[in-house]
Amino acid sequence: MRIAPPEGLPPAAASGNDTLMSAQVEAPRQQATLLQLTGVWKRFPGVTALKDVSFAVRAGEVHALLGENGAGKSTLMGVAGGEIVAGEGTIAFGDETLDRLTPTMARDRGLAIVHQHPALLPDLTVAENMALAVPAALREANGSGTSWMREQLDRVGCSARLTSRIQDLTVAQRALIELAKALSLNPRILILDEPTAALGADMVARVFEAVREAAMREAAVVYISHRLPEVRRIADRVTVMRDGAIQATEPLESLTDEEILRLIVGRPVSTTYPPKPERSGDERATLTVTELSGDEFSDVSLEVHAGEILGLGGIAGNGQSEFMRALAGLESATGSARLGDAELKLGRPDAVRDAGVAYLPADRHGEGLLMSLTVRENAALSALPQFARRGFVDRRREAAAVEHERAALNIRTPSIEAGISTLSGGNQQKVVLARAMLSEPTLVLAEEPTQGVDAGAHIEIYRILRDVADQGTPVVVLSSDSRELEGLCDRVVVFSRGQLIGELSGDDVSEENIGRVIVTATSHRAESAGRRRGTGEETFLDRVRTFAKGDYAPSVTLAAVIVLLGLYTWTVNERFTAPFNVTSVLTLLAALAFISFGQLIVLLTGGIDLSVGPLAGLCVVVWSFFVVDGKSTGAIAFGFVVVLAIAVAVGLINGVLIRYGRFTSVAATLAMYIALQGVSLILRPEQGGYILTSVVDAINAKVGEVPVAFLVAVALAILMELALRRTRWGLAVRGVGSREEAAHRLGVRVNRSIVGAYVACSAFTYLGAIMLMAQLGVGDPTQGVSYTLASITAVVLGGASLFGGRGSFVGALLGAALITEITNATTFLQLSQAWQFWFLGLLTLGAAATYTTARRAGLR
Repeated sequence: MRIAPPEGLPPAAASGNDTLMSAQVEAPRQQATLLQLTGVWKRFPGVTALKDVSFAVRAGEVHALLGENGAGKSTLMGVAGGEIVAGEGTIAFGDETLDRLTPTMARDRGLAIVHQHPALLPDLTVAENMALAVPAALREANGSGTSWMREQLDRVGCSARLTSRIQDLTVAQRALIELAKALSLNPRILILDEPTAALGADMVARVFEAVREAAMREAAVVYISHRLPEVRRIADRVTVMRDGAIQATEPLESLTDEEILRLIVGRPVSTTYPPKPERSGDERATLTVTELSGDEFSDVSLEVHAGEILGLGGIAGNGQSEFMRALAGLESATGSARLGDAELKLGRPDAVRDAGVAYLPADRHGEGLLMSLTVRENAALSALPQFARRGFVDRRREAAAVEHERAALNIRTPSIEAGISTLSGGNQQKVVLARAMLSEPTLVLAEEPTQGVDAGAHIEIYRILRDVADQGTPVVVLSSDSRELEGLCDRVVVFSRGQLIGELSGDDVSEENIGRVIVTATSHRAESAGRRRGTGEETFLDRVRTFAKGDYAPSVTLAAVIVLLGLYTWTVNERFTAPFNVTSVLTLLAALAFISFGQLIVLLTGGIDLSVGPLAGLCVVVWSFFVVDGKSTGAIAFGFVVVLAIAVAVGLINGVLIRYGRFTSVAATLAMYIALQGVSLILRPEQGGYILTSVVDAINAKVGEVPVAFLVAVALAILMELALRRTRWGLAVRGVGSREEAAHRLGVRVNRSIVGAYVACSAFTYLGAIMLMAQLGVGDPTQGVSYTLASITAVVLGGASLFGGRGSFVGALLGAALITEITNATTFLQLSQAWQFWFLGLLTLGAAATYTTARRAGLR
């Protein structure tokens, strides 16, 4: 599908600008300036984001900050919040001027930010996100932590359960949690970056109420938005930015909407919405939906005609999003949907896409774009078969097609080879549109197509959607903005409680009429509204589902497998449970458990440590020079100190290479693996240095038939699990692995957390090496390397995610137990050693598949 390039842009008017570029209005004496940024510059590779920017906000005012995507608004507020380090300029909080600023320092001075893309950690629960964002002293000063958190969520109208993981929630719920986090700090300076972009009208009213309350208690509020009607309702002053520089700062009442738009886009703006064509009323139905039902909607029947733009309206959470996703094949549904003469295969996104349906998701970062790829790669992704010859993509044809769409859609990028992450939000959204156009769709589904984009991009996106419809392609638009539905759509249907309760067409499509239908539906919905996923009171089934997706479900599974395997082996060979064998198994288990605990800490941060096996072996080799006959007690103790220092140094080097040397965790720890193994072979080319029997006996001490080392491993698993769930250290480690950028915004010291994780991993490996020394009794350079693979397998079996953020020390202990049991059981079952690897391989694959499926259950 080809869209004509936009017409030439008219030159900006020269008259009238001088009055708009006036200096900032003098603040009344009673209004103190709480935040002042002066002469701020910020340069990124290839672009100057901020150019000598000075900005101030006063107590008791709501100061709107406007501008196109990429104008520098979020960057400026990132500097104010300590998330971005400015190249030049000063930051002052009241009378205090700071040379350096971190997110924690900004928070301590009373600043809170509501980010456009919420600074939430998807693998953590709502309660854990709140706990990490809000100082413990503030939470504890307000009574029970749980009840206080519930109050904060209720304050903004968020019904999400505290036990729900962020990744299970809707975009709107996440936005409300981000707002609740900020307001719970009772900030002196509140920065809101597109706080209502994902919200419906009822939720927007809650946000405005919270903003007014903050201003009434003399807080300074910075309100960033692309919605001028909202700015008119809430703001006192307005600052407009363009191309990284301030264009004007004025009282809002002194500027018209046209003047503000001209300052934002740099040219006069005559209209927002393209004209609607006259419709004859006898167009053929291209999309026919009959009694479509899903988890959140039921019995939806409608038709969309060729060349028509149909709008889906209603309060967010009433099933319209799920209905749209069902049409895209992303949600299971019953009923039927026909596109032309073809039946859409519901629940099959690949088949729906092949039928000609192009879906533009609301969450462009999470679902719409591959942020590590280029503009070209993102745009051409759905159309690659068109550019392929004999199975190979013709790069020239691909680049030419993407270049055409770039011009047609006015995508502002220095090159189609630029990273998609370098583009502004509006241009990223147009890349998603370009992908849809290149796929030559017969139906376009657009969910919140202008969410989080600027006024100029709004106009271009509306033009693009209208051009698509004018070429005969039906377009379905879901929007929480009734004014947008009025201006863009030929017809609007309204959802309530998952059903269609109203339809407007022609001149009846107006913001007032849409609102009237919604208000009527809302009063009925409030009487018998059902529980929504992730909200309301938990049923027993809810708790079961939550547990199945949690970190402890793998532990239950492992425990069951361990018991069943033990029982089966015992029935075949009763000697399996003999005291001597049980003691031996538990001793071997302790060594693997200690090393697995260290591996888990690293995996929680999103890394991996391949060097643990050779490090354990090197520790034993070094001890073989100290813990031997003829050495004094002091020399032996010194040997343990030397080995601990080596272990800590190895962890420190790994962490520094990864965080400061920018090595990947695989590259850094693989290099360390090779180096450590080489050192071991140099020190001990062959076995030698027998360990003192007294030391071995002390390490293998028992309580009855149970090794003390095993009891220590169990105790450590419990203590570390408690620390992982209930301390800031544990939340920080999991948060870094879940989403590093958000963790930084929440004040987590990311570099320190990651380097510390590698040091902790080496320290736990040191404990495992002590057990290995007692098992071997001699310095052997070839022993220990197997612990690398075994420790990774143990934590994966225990439910840890290789991508970070998820895992359990209890699961790691049980994973180590299963590996040790399998190794031992194959002997008693008289199976070859190959069966050990087959069992472990199958179990690991099965565990990964099971855990992934369980965690995705219920996700959108």
